[in-house]
Amino acid sequence: MTTITGILILTASVSGSFIQRVCGFGFGIFIMTILPHLLPSLPEATALSGFLSMIQSSLVLISVYKHLHIKNLIGIFVVFCITSFFAIRFVGSTDNRVLEIILGSVLICLAVYFLFFSKQNNVTPTLKWQIPLGSLSGIMGGLFGMHGPAAVAYFLPSEKTKESYLAIAQAYFVITNIYMSIIRAGNGFVTSDVGYGLLWALPGIVVGIFLGKKVFDKVNPDLLKKIIYIYMIVAGIIQIIG
Repeated sequence: MTTITGILILTASVSGSFIQRVCGFGFGIFIMTILPHLLPSLPEATALSGFLSMIQSSLVLISVYKHLHIKNLIGIFVVFCITSFFAIRFVGSTDNRVLEIILGSVLICLAVYFLFFSKQNNVTPTLKWQIPLGSLSGIMGGLFGMHGPAAVAYFLPSEKTKESYLAIAQAYFVITNIYMSIIRAGNGFVTSDVGYGLLWALPGIVVGIFLGKKVFDKVNPDLLKKIIYIYMIVAGIIQIIG
């Protein structure tokens, strides 16, 4: 891994961590538009994204853990574990170009959903929603390290306060990324490039959290989210056309 690649990973980590600290999610979405172009393969990119997301969410969770309602987490996590296991195995046996096209298509679909339809949700913490959204989260996490959007679609409307939403979302990202990292390591996705990328990214995570906390009360989160979604559409198109 070159120094330039390391600096790009560092910069991406600052941006992704900033976004997640302000919005409660978005680290994986943002960084996975960049990492696949910097690491040798998509599985390695998802492995690095998982490690970084786990660390970033752990640091945020420390400050909000008192608001965590663990019972709302169990059902969706169990469903996630089942689907992500098979999705991770699928990644290792699929051509990178096919995965890039799928990733681009999913980025566009998710962005359109969150831009135009997410506010219409009437989600409750029941199996009716845990099974479909947990399954989608597991598939997205296993394939692309991007399990946040489906989880947010479940947590945001089902939690009563913004503090409890932030706490349960970060707890979910921590435990799901620990689980996926173990499976990825067992499948040989954790390589020396992933390790070098992790070392470059760690300072960026700390800086991003610091900046995100500073501007949380000054920046309109809804405007930032719209910017992210438009960026997702552009990134998705780039992934598809190669």
